[in-house]
Amino acid sequence: MRHFIQETDFTRAEAAQIFALARRYKRERGRHEQPLAGQTWAMIFAKSSTRTRVSFEVGIHELGGKALFLGVNDIQLSRGETIDDTARVLSRFIHGIVIRTFKQDDLAELAQHGHVPVVNALTDFLHPCQIYADAFTAAERWAGPAGDLMASLAGRKVAFLGDTGFNIANSWILGAHLFGMKVSLAGPPGCEPGPEISKLAGSLGGCFHYTADPFEAVAGADIVYTDVWTSMGQEKEAEARRRRMLPYQVTAKLFAAAKPDALFMHCLPAHAGEEVTQEVLDNPRCVIFDETENRLHVQKAILATLARLRT
Repeated sequence: MRHFIQETDFTRAEAAQIFALARRYKRERGRHEQPLAGQTWAMIFAKSSTRTRVSFEVGIHELGGKALFLGVNDIQLSRGETIDDTARVLSRFIHGIVIRTFKQDDLAELAQHGHVPVVNALTDFLHPCQIYADAFTAAERWAGPAGDLMASLAGRKVAFLGDTGFNIANSWILGAHLFGMKVSLAGPPGCEPGPEISKLAGSLGGCFHYTADPFEAVAGADIVYTDVWTSMGQEKEAEARRRRMLPYQVTAKLFAAAKPDALFMHCLPAHAGEEVTQEVLDNPRCVIFDETENRLHVQKAILATLARLRT
């Protein structure tokens, strides 16, 4: 059984096929095949969402399937049922699980004990669907309508600014390795990449560059990326985090220190005046809404690929 729990669950060749399929689904929206016809996919969301929920629900529908949304209070997990039992029960009813939750280990346990594909729609450790959509968005720009999407990423540099010890930064470390890119991360001491992602990346042969200097990180970057400074569950630390992160705000001056044609990315929602200035958000090289749209097409390609690999 194949799952998509982290970026490297697909090989580079498989990721290239997913990108090609996503491009075709985008071009043929409303006219392509429906590989999930007759299937029901559960969507377990312990964390609220706009983009993730809507893109997966619409995507499953457009692939011919039915999305069954399950909040944590809709199932017995909230009353103490084990993940093991939940996985075994749901596997008797549905064809796949999309889950957005806190602990990465919960996904691994769900995949271990169930008998259907499991897709990571975000944990505190990784957000692989976002990074696939981000890389696809950049590749669309660089490869053009007929070029090799994966090849266009090779050797490119992404600079991530802010909390470099959280899920988007972790996912870029794995994603950059998979896509043949370089990644440089800049954040305050104490927010550097943690030992878990360092060990995982090292086991895969990946590497990354961390610095406390944001201008060092963005030098020569093809993508400048940031995320919110206060994630869900960190609200009590918000003011202290703002003070620590302020030197890593993506300003027009910092963005200009990257390559002249660099793209600005953010997984959204963005807080103008905090992690990024409105001037950067208004820059024509800001592609945040392209990233958002491409979540739909890339996730459809991931779901279709898992459905095919299951048969």
